[in-house]
Amino acid sequence: MRLLRSGLACLFALGLSAGGVCAQEAGQGAPVAGMQATGVQVPQSRILVIDFERAYAESAFGRGMAEEIRRESAAIAAENRRIEAELVEEEKRLTAQRAATPPREFRKLAEAFDEKVQRLRAEQDIKTEAVGRRGDQSRIDFLAAARPVLEGLMRAAGATVVLERRSVLVVMDAIDITDAAIARIDAQVGAAGDAGTTAPETPADPAPQPPLAPASQP
Repeated sequence: MRLLRSGLACLFALGLSAGGVCAQEAGQGAPVAGMQATGVQVPQSRILVIDFERAYAESAFGRGMAEEIRRESAAIAAENRRIEAELVEEEKRLTAQRAATPPREFRKLAEAFDEKVQRLRAEQDIKTEAVGRRGDQSRIDFLAAARPVLEGLMRAAGATVVLERRSVLVVMDAIDITDAAIARIDAQVGAAGDAGTTAPETPADPAPQPPLAPASQP
């Protein structure tokens, strides 16, 4: 999971051409065409940052997936408890037969029981691992669904790159687009099961761009 998240953090350094750079200082956010419907303000900056984990966790997509995973995990846990109770009862019955069962026959029964326990444990472990992999895959799917939205925010901001906030040592909150991204992703993508059913994002018309600022400005 940690390696996956590190990889996703690298992917968030999009490095996409924004078609122009805005020289306004970060923090002087203003409503941009196409953003008013979600009440989003976009900072004008060549560099933007986003907290991917928070965007995922607080978005409708992430919350919906988390609820699905919670239900699946709860179902597996309930199944584990049921299987455990059944095995305990079976073990008690097997133990009760020991005195009246020839040693060789009882050994076969005990070995069969042990094999059954190991098989059921392996099957349940596979189910648990599958749920974990689904959580990892959902983050990849979220990034794919969110990318067009982030590109739109980049164009609106006149930015050239979006960085994962947690990979940056020091950053101004003014260039953090996490809240804006969550609002826009919810509007464009929706919940986890809706990603393929929503209309594609209509890019915002970029604001007129002033001349390129000196490189020393952030």
